[in-house]
Amino acid sequence: MRAVALFACFLAAMPALAADDAVLAFGARIAGDDARSRIVIDLEKKIDVAVHYVTNPPRVIVDLPRVAFGFPADQLAPRGLFSDIRYGTMDADSARLVLTARKPVELTTAKVQVEGKDIRLVLDAVSVPEKRFQALAAAETWRQGDIAPKPASAMLAQKPATDGAFVIAVDAGHGGIDAGAIGADSKTEEKNVTLAFARGLVERLNREPGIKAVLTREDDRFLSLSERVQIAREKRANLFVSLHADTLQQNSIRGATVYTISDNASDGLAAALAKRENLSDEIAGIKLGDEPAEVADILLDLTRRETQAFSIAMARSVVGAFEGQIGLINNPHRYAGFRVLQAPDVPSILLELGFLSNPEDEKLLLDEAWRAKVADLLAVAVRRYREKAAADGG
Repeated sequence: MRAVALFACFLAAMPALAADDAVLAFGARIAGDDARSRIVIDLEKKIDVAVHYVTNPPRVIVDLPRVAFGFPADQLAPRGLFSDIRYGTMDADSARLVLTARKPVELTTAKVQVEGKDIRLVLDAVSVPEKRFQALAAAETWRQGDIAPKPASAMLAQKPATDGAFVIAVDAGHGGIDAGAIGADSKTEEKNVTLAFARGLVERLNREPGIKAVLTREDDRFLSLSERVQIAREKRANLFVSLHADTLQQNSIRGATVYTISDNASDGLAAALAKRENLSDEIAGIKLGDEPAEVADILLDLTRRETQAFSIAMARSVVGAFEGQIGLINNPHRYAGFRVLQAPDVPSILLELGFLSNPEDEKLLLDEAWRAKVADLLAVAVRRYREKAAADGG
């Protein structure tokens, strides 16, 4: 999987992982064709596994306890029955393999085999008729376990925070099994870039009088898109800022961009980016259930409109603070249907800090001094936004 660091980097971190009681997966291989495929993963100790099937597209989910994946990514490059293979942490206690299939499949073998000192997870997949795969998926009682969003009407009825602080939820995009984009030069993973920046931004914002900034995730774990939104709402956030650093095919494009939500995308780039970001749950193998229906009333509709207006005001404040200070792409405020910006009662923006596909942007994203400068500018943007919102009665 693209999300896995180079083996040499992993070896340097082994003591910390060992202290964390993670089971080391130190080797992997895959073989097969469009009828049968086998995946073998070498482990340091025996573990229990659970298998699930998810449709649209056909995926096999293999849930594991906490595993540290320490083999080079090319050892498990997709082939045979599988068009994509992802693996990584889900939370502090679990990890996951997500096998996206080219056609309906079934695992005829999914077990850890012990032969002397050799311990291996063996997964044998065979092609099956569509009807058989649908039956496997339909028989599932498994549920991903992500937080079920509360109806927006219930959230609107909550009392405001009693301490009077202006709460900002800072969301580090991606995480765990979902590594996000990969850097052009140093193969930096987006999930690490966003978390490092988010931590610094929260620290900077918390030095502002009357500001209380909180993280949606504090470590390398996966959060579904709905969980991110729900955390912001449960923190009674006055503002939600989701941080990203994507890649583009045109590696000459660089600079920051601010996005707000809209049913209609402002342009092709915004539409394509939203489509990729909205795949986060699918990448992690989420089995989506029906979310509670929201109450379609006049109050909720008015709240959405007011929230969108405040979101746009924040986006403009960020662009104004950045202009002449850091690089921006052309038309830096854009909009599209980002699911992570969907809270009807929390003004929300998605900030692309830069593009990891551009070598110069990648260098800046890894530069602590540059990140501190951007955090300072965002603090200015928040200050201006609060002043305007207060003047407008927000």
